[in-house]
Amino acid sequence: MNTQRPTEPAPTRTGRLALADGSLFRGRAFGATNQGLQSTGEVVFNTAMAGYQESLTDPSYTGQILVETAPLIGNTGVNPEDLESACVSVKGFVVHELARRHSNYRASDSLDAYLRDAGVLALEGVDTRALTRLIRTHGALTGVLCDDPSVSDEALVQLARSGPAMEGADLASQVGSSDDHAWNESLGDWAPADHEAPGEPLTVIALDCGAKRNILRHLSQRGCRVRLMPLDTDAQTLADLFESGQADGLFISNGPGDPAAVEHTISTLRTLLFEGERRIPTFGICLGHQLLALALGARTYKLKFGHRGANHPVLDIAAQRVEITSQNHGFAVDAESLEQRGGQVTHRHLNDDTVAGFCVPDRDIFAVQYHPEASPGPHDAGPLFDRFAKMMGDARTANVRS
Repeated sequence: MNTQRPTEPAPTRTGRLALADGSLFRGRAFGATNQGLQSTGEVVFNTAMAGYQESLTDPSYTGQILVETAPLIGNTGVNPEDLESACVSVKGFVVHELARRHSNYRASDSLDAYLRDAGVLALEGVDTRALTRLIRTHGALTGVLCDDPSVSDEALVQLARSGPAMEGADLASQVGSSDDHAWNESLGDWAPADHEAPGEPLTVIALDCGAKRNILRHLSQRGCRVRLMPLDTDAQTLADLFESGQADGLFISNGPGDPAAVEHTISTLRTLLFEGERRIPTFGICLGHQLLALALGARTYKLKFGHRGANHPVLDIAAQRVEITSQNHGFAVDAESLEQRGGQVTHRHLNDDTVAGFCVPDRDIFAVQYHPEASPGPHDAGPLFDRFAKMMGDARTANVRS
């Protein structure tokens, strides 16, 4: 039983969130308070009922101020096992109510203390329903979080209006791996009970645009040797790995920012996957889905307020089956341009009919806009990792025969 003392932001300090449209929300600051912070970022909301720690450490939230729509946040504290990266990724955090006492057998600290140590300013006591409705109506807006009373409301609004736009921002290059290294951690005790034992090990080259750890765990769980490589790795280096038999498949990870701004990786994927004759088993998730579409020649566009949560319905068109999925993205692939370039839409988001997955029929390539690793969240899409492993195994067998 957790017997830690209640979390009380001390001293109580008023904080403000100013938006570029002139809106102002006041609340009680917590986390890294009294440090003169003015955190600027795109304000977005997440509709998941759980998993705030995974969201906070998801590199896809780089450059954003995250608003949680669930009314009570912090009740399970934080722990070192549920991190999706080595650090907090968000620029700021906004909740309706911060739990005064956390209770979980794995908790090592409170949310307040965790954010304080991470240097991230947060705000509670905010009408997050009104804030979410504003974002849904007007679209994602740039905002500024501040707990410094000496800065005027007008000055904060001007800071928000002059803040960096998400469109055109290459943020993936800031958060991906800077070196070539192996990943060996699997799902461990969290693996599904009915999961099949892995067969012969397969080697996956994972281009790291800000990969969530649980994606890599799922790949390892399928018996894959995962080799993380920087997203600016050139096409020839990758081609040599596949030609020499040192790699069986290519994975392109999730990540933050505007996919169209990651020009080097788009060019690399185009050269490697679409301009040669070799068929390389390839799987992309989220930003990886968008980068593969751009490499094929399709277009992407910014969504009004994005898809972020653990409750998004997606239709698998071929199976005529609905999956409940975890999502976190602010850009989407244009369906018409995708199909004009030979891509085939395989999944549709049932809320707005946006592209949620596609394949390239004459290549061993498929991608999804959602997160099949779902930590935490629904496990409906977990078999996509099995599909990728089978694709790699079949390709290896075919290459041996030829």
